[in-house]
Amino acid sequence: MTNNIIAAKGESSALLSSNSTKAKGVNSALLSSNNTKEKSILLGLSLPSTLIILIVILAPVLWLSSLSVLTPGGDFTGEYYTRIFSSDLYVKTFIVTFQISISVTLFCVLLGYPLCYWISKMPNKWAEIAMICVLVPFWTSVLVRTYAWLVLLQRNGLINETLLSTGLINEPLQLAHNLTGSIIGMVHIMLPFLILPLYASMRAIDGDLVRASISLGSSPREAFWRVFVPMSMPGLFAGVVLVFIMSLGFYVTPALLGGGKVQMLAQRIESTITFYANWGAASALGVVLLLIALAVIYALHRTFGLDRLFMR
Repeated sequence: MTNNIIAAKGESSALLSSNSTKAKGVNSALLSSNNTKEKSILLGLSLPSTLIILIVILAPVLWLSSLSVLTPGGDFTGEYYTRIFSSDLYVKTFIVTFQISISVTLFCVLLGYPLCYWISKMPNKWAEIAMICVLVPFWTSVLVRTYAWLVLLQRNGLINETLLSTGLINEPLQLAHNLTGSIIGMVHIMLPFLILPLYASMRAIDGDLVRASISLGSSPREAFWRVFVPMSMPGLFAGVVLVFIMSLGFYVTPALLGGGKVQMLAQRIESTITFYANWGAASALGVVLLLIALAVIYALHRTFGLDRLFMR
């Protein structure tokens, strides 16, 4: 009798287990089917806008690329690219472009990181006011801000007059119409682009982690460098990428504050079209600039992982 009861219980358990497995299989198949349908619906809804974006982005790039390898008569040529890498003028332009872009990025980091750290430690009310002050330059035209710096930095400008009146210098400093003026103006314009992602990254850091590090024996300086700084790296690198890539193709500020003495790639492209009407050479410069930007992004992705920089 006992054996019959045990056997019946075993059969009942096996049946329940079999039914449970079948139910899980049915639920899994149903979830998979619903997931596929949802993805298909989302793809159908986003497909028109995606195609428009791809056309708007790819069409000019393809047109530009075709101009860089075709002569005015329509024949294939690599002359424009050969000229870029064999001409001392173009090589110097590349060197100046990277020199300015790297300098602007470094100065933005040196100025932006302490500022972001200070703002992130403020109470919410004052931090919001400080961020509004950071964003105010966005409401003013880049051209207006560049001319304002031109007024400040020229030989009889406010900065030189103040330094002369205080006796700190004996003659006006050459701050405009050179590399120095271009870097100063670009740092002012690019700084908010580094501050925004960096501030968001710092604001998300839990302050208890730093306090816990101090309570476990670290000094405040060690806690800052070993806890706070590594956790702020995603925002910092995101800002560095934005500033450096945008600096590579900057035009207005170096054109005005450089006074014609500083030639970046964007200015070289403009002068090639304006003075020589050579669309092929200008297109080749544009393609090279695009490839450089993509190469920088790829190198940063391989080194740091851009998915970790922009998605926390």
